[in-house]
Amino acid sequence: MSATAAGIGVALVAFGYLAGSLSPSVFLGRLFQGKDLRQYGSGNAGTANAFRVLGSRLGLAVLFADLLKGGIPVLVTRLVFPEATYTPYVVVVVALACVLGHNYSVFLRGRGGKGVATGAGAAVAMMPLPMAVLIALYLVLLFSVRIVSVASIVCTVLFPVMAAVFRQPLPYIVVACLMSVIVLWAHRGNMKRLWQRREPRVNFPWNKKKNQSLKHNEKSPLSRA
Repeated sequence: MSATAAGIGVALVAFGYLAGSLSPSVFLGRLFQGKDLRQYGSGNAGTANAFRVLGSRLGLAVLFADLLKGGIPVLVTRLVFPEATYTPYVVVVVALACVLGHNYSVFLRGRGGKGVATGAGAAVAMMPLPMAVLIALYLVLLFSVRIVSVASIVCTVLFPVMAAVFRQPLPYIVVACLMSVIVLWAHRGNMKRLWQRREPRVNFPWNKKKNQSLKHNEKSPLSRA
């Protein structure tokens, strides 16, 4: 690798970390609801807590933004660097920097989220086909179980497995393992709450309507007849 290429690589890693450090959940919470997400729920500035505290609509907006801040730096890296023997290594370092930026944001004094959505965005840009399978599984789990951490943990565990099954380059498989370890470590509190059956569920708009309908039927004189 030439000195110029090395300099560009370092700049892209810094870009990945800074992009990952941006916090859509904190920004959108303050903008639309006057809430600092770090003061509510689990205190985590990530997608899962955004769903719990800000609701499903803002939660989906945060999810989309977190995917982008992981995906864009990796896509830029793949466009900037030609196909060369060192290209996969630069790509995976940038992807890892995005996740570390999200989890340990320079803008949030070292705090952040848990890296699931940002890592997923970076992974989609690296290996779209395996991630398409995992995203489909994530959505199925999210909408059926309605516990964000369950969907996140299951897909995180399967991430390096899918990378190997789809025969991705070795650097991609290695970074998939590293990203999974980082994300699972960040979810240790969620695992404890899941074991204790205290992990909250997400209420989507259709769930709320269903619950309201059930309450109305329970209050109706005909339902008590």
